[in-house]
Amino acid sequence: MLLKYWIFRFFTFPFQFLPYPVIHRLGSLLGLLIFYAYPKYRKRALSNLALATDLHLTPDEIVKTARSSLQNLAITALEYPRLSIDKNIHRLATCENPEVAAALIQSGRGVIFFCGHQANWEILFLEGTPRMPGIAIGRPIKNPYLYRWVVAMREKFGGKIILPKEAYRSSVRALKEGKFVGIVGDQGMPNAGFSCPFLGREAWTSPLPALLSARTGCPIIVASTRRQDGKYLIHYSDPIWPEADPSSQMRQVLTVFENTVKARPHEWLWIHNRWKQQLPGKLQKEFRHDSLALIFPDNPDFLSFLPRIRELYPREQITAFIPSHLKATSDVELKTFEELLKPDYRFKMVIDFTNNKKLQHHFSKLSALKIASFQTPEEFLSHASR
Repeated sequence: MLLKYWIFRFFTFPFQFLPYPVIHRLGSLLGLLIFYAYPKYRKRALSNLALATDLHLTPDEIVKTARSSLQNLAITALEYPRLSIDKNIHRLATCENPEVAAALIQSGRGVIFFCGHQANWEILFLEGTPRMPGIAIGRPIKNPYLYRWVVAMREKFGGKIILPKEAYRSSVRALKEGKFVGIVGDQGMPNAGFSCPFLGREAWTSPLPALLSARTGCPIIVASTRRQDGKYLIHYSDPIWPEADPSSQMRQVLTVFENTVKARPHEWLWIHNRWKQQLPGKLQKEFRHDSLALIFPDNPDFLSFLPRIRELYPREQITAFIPSHLKATSDVELKTFEELLKPDYRFKMVIDFTNNKKLQHHFSKLSALKIASFQTPEEFLSHASR
């Protein structure tokens, strides 16, 4: 791991000295390369954008937004070396309304910042810690040498990064001391035990911000970031105060954040599985996807397996394509064969019971990460489940 770290540092060293406009241009080019040369990221972004039905994007808009999102990700990645040596973050980033949080901090009350992977999400902590004391929860990466380098960059203006296992206790202490706590809370967490609609799909989310708010009486502020003219602008929402029901407060928080994503969807991280529904254990890893297309032959007996498939995938998006003359009663989405060749980017996995190579090729060009052909639904169920 040490060798990998030094290889990374060797190739990224020149970026420490490049102006941000140059980094942004190079990042845009790298993002285009990733979009066309790395199908895993491209397909995941396309699928997630198609599943975000509240965005109401056309197929062409989905492709354009996915491409721009990967360009944004590449820009963010290339900015890390430059940010690691930048001593004046406020030449790059500005908070439009810092007084919203400043008044609370000055009064001795802590603030819980809820944010997501927008534009360059590192900017929020780097811009905030020179102005006010605070901590943020950071998930470690596998390479410890690289992680220490990232943490050093994040903490250089006085903030402190804490591990998830220390999150609750350290956050309560910080809030009671009148500090802020930063939580990046837009990741899919099926083990969280709390879910609510997000961009048109039910999503698992950690309720930690609301639990901390209820425990300490401190408000939650949604912090959003956008890139504009080569610089970053940060905006704070109005404080969202604790309620008797923490889940109600959490829904308010997610609604505010959701609206910031709708305003600039191309700057959100669409390659993350925001709508993943299951933890490891029930399904084989290769069959653990949040959106499925099932292609059935002209055989009504096959449709009787839909309840069993739904039982295996209780919350996932499932669409079954069936011959138009067949009828089925099911809570999965049903479509006819006439709709098979339409550009639908939702499906990460396609299960074909007709062994139609033309259809498989069609879905492979869209967003399918896995395409499998089975003779019977029973064969598929035995392969998919553990």
